[in-house]
Amino acid sequence: MEKINLGVIGLGFIGKVHLRNCLNLKSVRVVAAADTSKKALNYARAFGVKQLFTDYHELLKLKDLDAVIISLPTHLHTESAINAMEEGKHVFLEKPLARNVKEGREIVSAARKNGVVFMVGYPLRFVPEFVNLKSQVESGVLGDIQMAYGVDIAAGPFFHRAESTTPRPVPEWWLNKELTGGGALTDLGCHMINLLRWYLGEVSAVKARLGYRYNFDFEDYATCIVDFECGASAVVNVGWFSQSAAISVELHGTMSHARAYHSPSSKVVTAIKLILGRTPKFFIPYLKEVSHFVDHIRNDDGESQLSGEDALRDLEVIAKAYKNQVD
Repeated sequence: MEKINLGVIGLGFIGKVHLRNCLNLKSVRVVAAADTSKKALNYARAFGVKQLFTDYHELLKLKDLDAVIISLPTHLHTESAINAMEEGKHVFLEKPLARNVKEGREIVSAARKNGVVFMVGYPLRFVPEFVNLKSQVESGVLGDIQMAYGVDIAAGPFFHRAESTTPRPVPEWWLNKELTGGGALTDLGCHMINLLRWYLGEVSAVKARLGYRYNFDFEDYATCIVDFECGASAVVNVGWFSQSAAISVELHGTMSHARAYHSPSSKVVTAIKLILGRTPKFFIPYLKEVSHFVDHIRNDDGESQLSGEDALRDLEVIAKAYKNQVD
């Protein structure tokens, strides 16, 4: 297959990361972008994207478009993803899959019905340290995993963007539970649940304690106790209370233990690399996940490790966690 003609829908922070990354993929031709903000579209225009739309439905009508990356707010995932699938476009959708399990099932069903490649963005699966941890689990050097710890602490909607020295206004949808489907547990918990399921298999039970440091109507931090069908148990901590990101997984087995840690470069280094047109370390996994998506379209090589079905199971675990809250 020749180059994949790709469009980017949503040019917020991560959407711009995807746009820049796609421009560095030799197997991709970015032919269009859509966003309601003309400023965002000017950003895409500066990188040579010719076809720009304020209405993504117009983008989806392009005959030569093979696939789209959707980086819209969570409440728009279901409509936009299904619309793209019904137009025969392959879809890479930012996590979380949807606001709730019902919407998630609708998206997965549409992908099957329309026979398109569908993946959900989980960049931590492409972080070398976490990939190496997966290899250790599979090789048996850790023995049977009995206990695990997962941490994903960040600033959530309140972080300073790398290209700015001042805080940015928080988009309104971030602070509306009806639009997000949840708080830190939905936003960050899906990453940790996905990684731990990758290592340990399916979840048999889960409970959660939710915290409200900033007095919103959604949780800004959470602790989960997760039991797995393999007999292992895990503690997962996620939160939106620190400008210093911390992402780690620790596994304790009957033979040994291992820990993997992922952290961004300094904001100064990140900003310099962005200015120079290079990919900062923290965004390389985003490049790899989209490359995986494109390769899968080109080669049609079976089940993807970023499948919609897998993301749906993550959402089901999170839904159970919300249901089974403890004081």
